[in-house]
Amino acid sequence: MIDLFPLVRPLVHALDPETAHNATIKALRLGLTGKIGAEKHDPVLRCEVFGLDFPNPVGLAAGFDKNAEVIRPAHKMGFGFAEAGTVTPKPQVGNDKPRLFRLTADRAVINRFGFNNRGLDYFEGRLRTLPAARGIFGANVGANKDSEDRTADYVSGINQLYGLSDYFTVNISSPNTPGLRALQSKAALEDLVGRVLDARQGKMAAGAAHVPILIKIAPDLLDDDIRDIADVARSSTIDGLIVSNTTITRPESLKSRDKDEAGGLSGAPLMGPSTEILSAVYKATDGQVPLIGVGGIASGADAYAKFRAGASLVQLYSALVYDGPGLVSKINRELAALLKADGFASVADAVGVDQH
Repeated sequence: MIDLFPLVRPLVHALDPETAHNATIKALRLGLTGKIGAEKHDPVLRCEVFGLDFPNPVGLAAGFDKNAEVIRPAHKMGFGFAEAGTVTPKPQVGNDKPRLFRLTADRAVINRFGFNNRGLDYFEGRLRTLPAARGIFGANVGANKDSEDRTADYVSGINQLYGLSDYFTVNISSPNTPGLRALQSKAALEDLVGRVLDARQGKMAAGAAHVPILIKIAPDLLDDDIRDIADVARSSTIDGLIVSNTTITRPESLKSRDKDEAGGLSGAPLMGPSTEILSAVYKATDGQVPLIGVGGIASGADAYAKFRAGASLVQLYSALVYDGPGLVSKINRELAALLKADGFASVADAVGVDQH
């Protein structure tokens, strides 16, 4: 398969970043990209995590497909699973534009979208149109900016979408909704986790199946924060943690013109810091809580480093801006080769090996 993205990238990058993103979503919805990924997956990449059977461990992170419009095309790129959102109960326009910036010299992105999305009703409608064989899919739920009870917003998302997704992600770590990250404090997190788990229990009591619920945390955490989050995760029936969201820090190494724009930084500069936090969370949870590693992945070696640090699955998004959809199959091939070269029979065998 010929990768055409290098040819069209100058045209795509000539557009305003948000315009380019919206055009990409439209092209994927219309099927204009053709067959862009491999349907077959190397058996060494198959893995089971929180009760789900993944054809490969490389997923599409939330933020790319905010309104669950391109779930099937995402799987055709070669992703083993896809996560859509963040979706809030009510539609919201998000922050003022411009709110997305390419840091090309740094292979990074800054966004301050502010949970712009079309709301739960639209999101639910999209999910109800999907075929049964849609691939593994996660719904990333959030809170409206003007909500008086943000935890209630997460409960609403889980209640309305329950049974339509394979797992839920509770996003309490976006830096672009004022006050949202305060939900990562121990008391607030215990209350949040208790209420979302009660919502799941209510569904299960009515005959519904168990749907995993994950919490997405920030990379900008202190040691005490990590211990508190680990304590809550281990003492509850939460199914996993996603480590991590974008960062509000700005490494001194950044060279691009827009490096000081407000918002969350993602892409290559986040690889090191997010992997360090991933390692710390793995140790704090004694490897007993499944982790999804996110931040800076742009190669099979990057993904492999996340697994060795403690991730059971990984996700990416920003690298697609620079390398296009062909990157996903490339990462899967490189990852399979690295696992085999080190004598691992599965991804699970590599999880956390650098921590022992």
